[in-house]
Amino acid sequence: MKFIKNLSIMLLVAHLFVQCESVIEPEIFSETAPDNLFNSLQGVEAILNGAYANVAAVGGNRAADALTAPETMTDIGFVTEGAIANWATNFQDWILDGAGSSLYSTYWNEPYKAIRNANILLENIGDAAINENDKTKITAEAKFIRGWSYFNLYFKFGATPLRTSTDQELEIPKASDEEMLSFIENEFLTAIPDLPSPGEESQYGRAHKGAAMGFLTKFYLNTKQWQKCADMAQDIMDLAYYELFPEYFGLFQVKNERNKELLWVRTSKADLGREANISIMNYAWPQSFASDPNTGLEFCDGCRNFATMLRFRDDFYLSFDASDKRTSLILTEYINTTGALINLLPPGDNPRPFKYWPADDFAGPAYGNDIPVIRYADILLARAEALNEISGPNQESIDLINLVRTRAEIIDLQLTDFSTKEELRSSILTERGWEFWWEDQRRDDLIRHGEFIKRAQERGAPAKDHHVLYPIPQFALDANPSLEQNVGY
Repeated sequence: MKFIKNLSIMLLVAHLFVQCESVIEPEIFSETAPDNLFNSLQGVEAILNGAYANVAAVGGNRAADALTAPETMTDIGFVTEGAIANWATNFQDWILDGAGSSLYSTYWNEPYKAIRNANILLENIGDAAINENDKTKITAEAKFIRGWSYFNLYFKFGATPLRTSTDQELEIPKASDEEMLSFIENEFLTAIPDLPSPGEESQYGRAHKGAAMGFLTKFYLNTKQWQKCADMAQDIMDLAYYELFPEYFGLFQVKNERNKELLWVRTSKADLGREANISIMNYAWPQSFASDPNTGLEFCDGCRNFATMLRFRDDFYLSFDASDKRTSLILTEYINTTGALINLLPPGDNPRPFKYWPADDFAGPAYGNDIPVIRYADILLARAEALNEISGPNQESIDLINLVRTRAEIIDLQLTDFSTKEELRSSILTERGWEFWWEDQRRDDLIRHGEFIKRAQERGAPAKDHHVLYPIPQFALDANPSLEQNVGY
């Protein structure tokens, strides 16, 4: 088979992309010898599951770090203390040198490893000893994974090398912007017909129509393809499957996973091996935290409280309406281990994000909260934004926004509140900040609205126009002489 024939080539690709990391991940292929991988559904799914794991990148502290670093470049929050120089400082301080953070590997290598596995599947699935229905479904899943991977790469680095086959030269340049955009869109569009309907996937965490449609909605939103965004969001609404979870406080808890607000998540589990977990609460606990007098949350026996501290900026916290229930997951006071009540309210940039409530699902530093990637609230607000961009303030946009605000228990907006497209656009951006804090949404939202660099400069950050993209990692440039650094770096 082509996979076996090209195994030595793929090992060399691993050296170029992943430096000393092996192409054949032990956890992916340990149960089946390489020459037997396509002789059974188990072998094929081993490659598929490896691709899902690569693009999700939830091992160790990677999920917490990758969620937090972009947030620190926005008006929402920042981190202090601990080992932040290893991952956060390069982004938070706008150093952006392509080398000084472990996250460059997470952001670049993991998507390309997923793409590698998807390409292997697509090239060999036709000869696999599995039934035609499984071939069709797995082909669609491989396209979904490639689309998701290139989606992640594009909105961090811009156009990158477009690897669609294991036969390509090892050293290839970036694709054009047009090629990249067309490829991402086509991957999702061609996957949708052969993916199962939401809730009918064979395993939780595998691709379905709703997830692919959700990624397309986000893709159209962030590339300002307003009519396509509005239409795809409406198609999701027309599925009549998704709905807002009744209350914001419980939305992110382990006990409420798989609820119908979540179109796509990065699945996590509490496991001391930390192969798939979220550890963000270890950064969120304030020093000597014992309990939260408002929610009753207590520091769990066996939990970890890392030196790193996640903090909200005061201006962001103070922007919420006093009655907004979305602040119920923001810690503003706590009882410490000596029994003293500690106030975190402004001034001091000290409120803490408690969105990923640990409940009872943890194993030391590892928590089992799934990480939301696309929520139904995002779909509603995306359509509201797109309709406003198409025709200015309109009743449907207001109604969609109010669905989200009603859950937060704040007053409805009125169409008469907005006389221009710009006024409603600004209100939607503010609403998205309140709704999606610490979900890795704010950077993209601010870039789309032309506010990312401007707001950073107003905070005194050394932000430049070219910082809307990250630099191509230095290790990738060293490995591929045909790859050019992004403009400005």
